[in-house]
Amino acid sequence: MRIKLLAILACVLWGSAFAGAKIGFEYTSPLHLSGMRFMLAGILLVPFLIYQKVDWRKNLKEWRYMLLFGLLQTFIQYGLFFMGLNDVPGAISAIIIGGGPLFVAIMAHLTIKDDKLTTRKSFAITLGLIGIAFISISKGQAEAGSADFKFYTGVALLIISNIVGASTNIILAKNKGRVSPVMLTAVANFSGGLLLYIVSFFTEDWYIKDYTTEFYLAWIWLAFIPAAGFSIWYSLLQRPEIKVSELNIWKFVIPVTGAILSWMLLPNESPDFYSIVGIIIITTALIVLQWNPRKRNR
Repeated sequence: MRIKLLAILACVLWGSAFAGAKIGFEYTSPLHLSGMRFMLAGILLVPFLIYQKVDWRKNLKEWRYMLLFGLLQTFIQYGLFFMGLNDVPGAISAIIIGGGPLFVAIMAHLTIKDDKLTTRKSFAITLGLIGIAFISISKGQAEAGSADFKFYTGVALLIISNIVGASTNIILAKNKGRVSPVMLTAVANFSGGLLLYIVSFFTEDWYIKDYTTEFYLAWIWLAFIPAAGFSIWYSLLQRPEIKVSELNIWKFVIPVTGAILSWMLLPNESPDFYSIVGIIIITTALIVLQWNPRKRNR
């Protein structure tokens, strides 16, 4: 039960990022905001590392491994995520990102011996991908009246972000106990955030406005999310009894949380037919992926 509660807590945190990011976009550009977010996230974990008395010398021997996560997870995955989120409504982005467990299940089947696809998993993956395709095509046409290239580009970036995120989960699952999960999160967040910040300087027009209390609250919350969320998630992935595809099933909480908070906090977003159907399809797919009648009967 404790593992499930921690997994749900991490997913609720991640789901809240969609509304926070949309608020941040009103003040600055996507990669710039992302870089600021992750650098602060890495810094926020330093007091916790000191409190936990983490062996810095031992963990920093794996600096190449931790920087790899900074490159893949923070720089590439979240760089693509923020660029895609800038062109796709927050609720729809949450639904697409919520399909991440489907990609994890496929990659786990291909790379981990004891985490194979079953008929049930295959059916769930197919159903989930249909849900993502339905939401993307229908919503793009509904908003633009015709195919919206910018919207579809954003959807593609979010899907690629999903694939990169799945690969980092697989890498960590195959290297359990290699480094402290909190140290890994801190180094990956700060190094990847620094790369995002530097790249944003050369690739984006920083339309920086005067920062208000609203912006600072959104920035601090956006930084807290990866600091806490990934520390929890990496700790769970390093447990020997955890299967990466089964843990990722709990990410069905992300699209539901993200969509609801976007509807509640963002003035231009509200529930519609496509969003609700998308949530039903993808949530059904992930419930099917989790369902085990024999285990339930026992």
